[in-house]
Amino acid sequence: MALRGCLRAGRGALRAAGPPGPPARRGCAEGRPPAFGFLFDIDGVLVRGSQVVPAAREAFRRLSDAGGRLRVPVVFLTNAGNCLREAKARELSQALGLQVSPEQVILSHSPLRLFSQFHPKCVLVAGQGPVEENARNLGFKHVVTIEALRKAYPLLDMVDQSRRPKELPPPTTDFPTIEGVVLFGEPVRWETSLQLIIDVLLSNGNPGAEPEGIPYPHLPVLACNMDLLWMAEAKMPRFGHGTFLLCLENIYKKVTGRELKYEALIGKPSTVTYHYAEYLIKEQAEKQGWKAPIRRLYAVGDNPMSDVYGANLYNNYLKSAQQNQVEAGVKRIPQAANPQTEDRVAVESCESILVCTGVYRHNADVSRKPEECNTETVFHGHRDFCFDPSLVEASYIVQDVNEAVQLAFEKENWS
Repeated sequence: MALRGCLRAGRGALRAAGPPGPPARRGCAEGRPPAFGFLFDIDGVLVRGSQVVPAAREAFRRLSDAGGRLRVPVVFLTNAGNCLREAKARELSQALGLQVSPEQVILSHSPLRLFSQFHPKCVLVAGQGPVEENARNLGFKHVVTIEALRKAYPLLDMVDQSRRPKELPPPTTDFPTIEGVVLFGEPVRWETSLQLIIDVLLSNGNPGAEPEGIPYPHLPVLACNMDLLWMAEAKMPRFGHGTFLLCLENIYKKVTGRELKYEALIGKPSTVTYHYAEYLIKEQAEKQGWKAPIRRLYAVGDNPMSDVYGANLYNNYLKSAQQNQVEAGVKRIPQAANPQTEDRVAVESCESILVCTGVYRHNADVSRKPEECNTETVFHGHRDFCFDPSLVEASYIVQDVNEAVQLAFEKENWS
């Protein structure tokens, strides 16, 4: 990777201190309720595939009291989306050795529940895992899966010759017109999903009909998880949903000569995801009876192009909102999460902390041979996000999640 220049420690400190001391066991530091919260990425920070990152359990022992209860509000913010929140909460509970509730988990698609204007529409959903159940849990009333569409129109899916119909099927009748497309995550059979999604967009939701030209603007498309790459057990990163979106965008552009447009891009680094995370952090603090307003967020991740970019983008948003308040002379703070909730005191900052246990490896970004050095930064972010080198520059770089927690505690004078 060529991110070395953008991820310099100039904005923060590359902390390589020795092992941290034993975690505290009090509910609050010196009786003070917490004025800060954590947003933890999962893959590459807490786990790699099915393996727990060793520092993760130590970090959560530090975060918990003697009874195993968290002393600070925590939200798990992941771009994964191929499972239910309840299932992810159970996985985390087992991995970390503490009770994690579904309300603490934000999957890439979780903020879709705020897009109520699309819930009554008939939508095509793509991804893997329980996509139909996820869509209905988020509020969508009329859901069509890629597999259901393929069965209704078997002549559309032709790449795999073994799946082609042996006989000409009868024409499909009474199949609903599709009014939108929701992309939950990378599918299993990319060629099938790419073909059928393009068919739906080119046919204005009626892929069995004779086309009468290319409709544009096309049907609304909502996409979750823009990660180009993610880290599992393999030594190198794996393709993420961002890679699938890249394929879809380029195929659509090549076929139509026009840009594929998104109604919304959800998941990190989108600010709507961080709005939602802030809302859940505050809800958690209220339920625990912590009276101090949450002022600062610490976002811990391993991917500069999603975790760091998203946290810094949201931090810029917070600073801009504060400046607008000052300039307008308004005392009332606007909401940062859900427009249907009452006003709350706004968070002041969102600090990005980059760990070296996943996609980003500090030493790996330094080329050993001068001729291999690349002075240009390769932007792995989504097409619709402008590249700003400062946004992939972490506030702090640490070795692992335990050091990230220790760093935040030191900044907060917390023990």
